[in-house]
Amino acid sequence: MKKIVALMAIFAAFAFAADGDTMIKAYSVIAAVVGLGLAALGGAIGMGHASAATIAGTARNPGMGGKLMGTMFIALAMIEAQVIYALVLALIALYANPFLG
Repeated sequence: MKKIVALMAIFAAFAFAADGDTMIKAYSVIAAVVGLGLAALGGAIGMGHASAATIAGTARNPGMGGKLMGTMFIALAMIEAQVIYALVLALIALYANPFLG
């Protein structure tokens, strides 16, 4: 954890040393990476919980396995959609930055 904080401090130092547009671009890159990382982490945790609950439900009642599996795939698609939305926002921040004049 200390290494990550040190790395972020180094990135911040480079961002503060630059002019206005370069500083905005540097912070946009940092925000895109951190935001996408958090979205992927949250999505992975959510998918893990959904899969574990489906496996536990199927183990308790094998007859409901098909319905549980279909519901799980719908839930996984919705969870993954949130991560894809974060990716789209990160790409917008990187390539079509609305904060640059």
